Amino acid sequence: MRCFYAPETEAHDPVFRLTHGRILRNAEQAERARLLLAGLDQLSLTPEAPPEADRSAFEAVHTPRLLAFLESAWDEWQKLPDAGPEVVPNVFPRAHVSRYPDSIVGRAGWHMGDTSAPIGPHSWRASRRAADCAVAAADAVLGGERAAYALCRPAGHHTTADIAAGHCMMNVSAIAAARLRTRHERVATLDIDTHHGNGTQGIFYDRADVLTVSVHTDPSNYYPFYTGYADETGEGDGAGFNLNIPLPRTTTDDAWLEAVAQGLARVRDFAPGALMVSLGLDVHEDDPLKGMKVSWDGLRRAGAMIAAADLPTVLVQEGGYLSEGLTTSLVHFLSGFMER
Repeated sequence: MRCFYAPETEAHDPVFRLTHGRILRNAEQAERARLLLAGLDQLSLTPEAPPEADRSAFEAVHTPRLLAFLESAWDEWQKLPDAGPEVVPNVFPRAHVSRYPDSIVGRAGWHMGDTSAPIGPHSWRASRRAADCAVAAADAVLGGERAAYALCRPAGHHTTADIAAGHCMMNVSAIAAARLRTRHERVATLDIDTHHGNGTQGIFYDRADVLTVSVHTDPSNYYPFYTGYADETGEGDGAGFNLNIPLPRTTTDDAWLEAVAQGLARVRDFAPGALMVSLGLDVHEDDPLKGMKVSWDGLRRAGAMIAAADLPTVLVQEGGYLSEGLTTSLVHFLSGFMER
């Protein structure tokens, strides 16, 4: 299986995080990449550096305004008096507000849905190269590979067409799915991150050509809080093409795997030409965000189940945070997927 990773993404190493009113170290640290690379090494998988994709690949899911903001925000922020080292919004528009601001402070609040994805001096380049990995993995599958893995940092599935949030910059999962869609009439997405893939859902919510399925922790008391409920099934042309399967934080292997199987059954009924999997390893019981209680064997079995769907598949790395077991989580999932 071909794997893609861009070393430039390690330069994105955000610091700021606001949790329950406390300023803490951000969870999306560069160390994550090194732990995941160690997993690839254990499986004798050597990642390739991706070529730079044309910007149109990103504009397939994102507004030009968001991309321009991500590219220029840090430089503009540094022009503020007493500017901090990262772009962190302190004001957010409400639903009734519709005027796009000139101020970088206002634009930060417009394009950043929360404070968990601070932008530093290298964030744009890192996000750009992470998206290149997603495009390269999709292109590998379009070129005949049965599967490919994109080790993306920062993650992406919380970012909508115009708003970045939840440790995410560009929505690398949606970018990969859109790339697959250039060759296939129908593409399915399966998000198994412990957090609901609200950004991916939002991007494809009114479309019938991309099925979005998300198995995640019940958002009534877990991020992203405002979306991810079972009654969100799509709208307009996309009505019936969005499936959310929320589960309790106490969920262990059997219930989680049953939900994954339910999602795969919906994928099978949809009969897509290809599948994009948002691979969140934060469902593991040792993950510091404590979303679920899935074991390494559960991850291995999930990998085997997804492989058994027998679809050309792009695996895009999403969550999975700093713990001693992150490397082992990736090894188990990929071992199941590759039937090792």
